[in-house]
Amino acid sequence: MTLTARAIGAALIAPVRTAARRWSRSMSLRVVSSTLVVGIGTVIALGAYATTETRDGLVDNRVERILAESARDATIAQERASSTTAANPGDMQQLVFDLFDELRSLGGDQRGIVIQRAPDNNSQIPLTVGELPTGIGDPISAEMRAAVDDDKDQPWQFVELTDPQVPGVVVGSPLDLGPAGPYELYFVYSLGDEQATLDLIQQILTIGAVVLVGLVVAMTWFVTNQAVRPVRQAARVASRLAEGRLSERMSVRGHDEMATLAQTFNDMAGSLQRQITRMEHLSRLQRRFVSDVSHELRTPLTTIRMASDVLYDARGDLDPAAARSAELLSNQLDRFEALLADLLEISRIDAGAAQLEFESMDVADVVRDEVEAMVPVAAGLGVGITMRMGEGPHTASIDRPRVSRIVRNLLSNAVEHASGAGVEVAVASNRRGVAVVVRDHGVGLTTQQVDRVFDRFWRADAARARTMGGTGLGLSIAREDAHLHDGTLEVWGAPGQGASFRLLLPRTAEGLGKNAPLPLVQRQGGFAAVGPVVEFPGIMTDVADAAASATSGRDT
Repeated sequence: MTLTARAIGAALIAPVRTAARRWSRSMSLRVVSSTLVVGIGTVIALGAYATTETRDGLVDNRVERILAESARDATIAQERASSTTAANPGDMQQLVFDLFDELRSLGGDQRGIVIQRAPDNNSQIPLTVGELPTGIGDPISAEMRAAVDDDKDQPWQFVELTDPQVPGVVVGSPLDLGPAGPYELYFVYSLGDEQATLDLIQQILTIGAVVLVGLVVAMTWFVTNQAVRPVRQAARVASRLAEGRLSERMSVRGHDEMATLAQTFNDMAGSLQRQITRMEHLSRLQRRFVSDVSHELRTPLTTIRMASDVLYDARGDLDPAAARSAELLSNQLDRFEALLADLLEISRIDAGAAQLEFESMDVADVVRDEVEAMVPVAAGLGVGITMRMGEGPHTASIDRPRVSRIVRNLLSNAVEHASGAGVEVAVASNRRGVAVVVRDHGVGLTTQQVDRVFDRFWRADAARARTMGGTGLGLSIAREDAHLHDGTLEVWGAPGQGASFRLLLPRTAEGLGKNAPLPLVQRQGGFAAVGPVVEFPGIMTDVADAAASATSGRDT
């Protein structure tokens, strides 16, 4: 298909799509259109029926009169021809002229009269016969003449006359002129008056149909608007309520069903406003409590930290039990400080006071630095880390400390749950966004655990001992950091198959788009299509390398 053909196709499809979209989004349009189609169909059917019945009635009555008149006049003509004493050509010719005059006086000028010599007439008497009036044409068909020659009972047929072009009826009858032989007598009648009457009736029906359809459409539109207007108002008010404008209400008019709906909606909105206001008040109290407690704990924590550092530095002079206690105290203080830092960060995020400093940089560099820092810890747990990067650069405007924290949380979580099976990291990008996927092949997550993995203070297995500490807030903070970048953080997991986290960050103001650079779910080794394993000092591509490095004392 050429570019021009595609452009023409798109130009033809665009209006159809627009009409379909408007059809699906407007109940008024659907109701009015359906009513219009049904109304037009009904009016056409009724109009066709009325026109047909009227036409048949007019024509049938007219044909009955025509046949009766024609039979009478044909009988009169045959009686005149049978009672004549004319025998020579001159007398016979005068007889024909007299017949014409009499028949014309009986039927008037609107009726055409034709006398034609029969095909089997062998008489030697030549006669001048009558012609049709000007503009009537030649309505006598071969079939009609054959029916008259066969002496059928008053044959007749519909014909089309000219000047003016109107329908007509021709009636035939045999005429025996004695010595002049057999002839054919035809009466031609115009149905112009009936046609004019039928046209007038059709015009009246058409005007009435247009007026009726217009009234039906107007009434349908009015009734539909009466029903849809409160629904639209409810939708607008609901949208404003969703935006946080909790004081919005519907206007209540009258005492009908719509007024009851509006009043019920307002009661519901009022209840929601009270509940939301109460929850916001409790949330503010909670945030303030967490923030105040976190700040208040820093002062005694600083004093305890100073004393702990003194004990830790002097642990060499203490007995083994005291030295071990000093080490445990220092480690738990580190964990306590991390918990306080996370609580303060959560408080800032909840209060909308998080500060971001954006700068343009390669996200792959941030990921690489975090992987380098995690390798020694992973090697100690027997977990290998592999990293692959697609063709870059993978530049985006980010707040580096927050993105680093996201990646660090994902890596530590993956290493903690890998169970020695290895962790895969991949970075790729397209025009709209950058994707970072961290995949482990450890214990995995159930469907219920996937739904709660970003909940605060929630752990997949609260009873399991953790080798790397953790506060239960890391993944929650990571998702909030992703949202602050207008990005997303998604998770997938299955029991025994591991878990996969995907961070998506936008590269432009257009947003992420619909096509992610990397899929969320990849099988083991499935990142090979992204690119080769990144090789640079400090990254271990498997557990064996990590163990060898630890044995040789190489800096990891």
